Amino acid sequence: MRKDPQSAGSAAVPEAVRRASLRQAQGRLSPAAPRARRPRDSRQDAGATGPLSRSSILIGVISDTHGLLRPEAIAALRGSQYIVLEAGGVSIYVLHDLMQLDLKPEAARFDVVISGHSHIPKQEMRNGVLYFNPGSAGPRRLKLPVTLGRLIVKGGKVRSERVTLLSAGH
Repeated sequence: MRKDPQSAGSAAVPEAVRRASLRQAQGRLSPAAPRARRPRDSRQDAGATGPLSRSSILIGVISDTHGLLRPEAIAALRGSQYIVLEAGGVSIYVLHDLMQLDLKPEAARFDVVISGHSHIPKQEMRNGVLYFNPGSAGPRRLKLPVTLGRLIVKGGKVRSERVTLLSAGH
């Protein structure tokens, strides 16, 4: 989804995503909800080194919210230009459960496969394809951290980051 052109310079979450997310939250967030605190940015890949350049594309990745849209998640997704698609010459395949993958991403020319389901954050390269699970941004399960992810696309290349909203066991 593209950001509303009128808010292109702002740090707002894309309007269609905001509306869908608020519907999903089923009224749990209201105008009286407390301001979102800034999430701790635990950039997990070696290439994540600070502010984006003008030629970079920021893609917000959120999974397994299970009806709980945290204010911290909304804050962490602000500034995202897309929430999952094809961008900057990088082709992204999205599915819920990686075990249901019914194609060979490298043969289908996908650069990234995004999945959720397990609630376990993971990022790895296999056969030239980035497999990325942002973890769960919804209710805490087991003692896993509450996380979401970002993809940074620049020059036809993609790198991933994980953002920890709440650390494991807290």
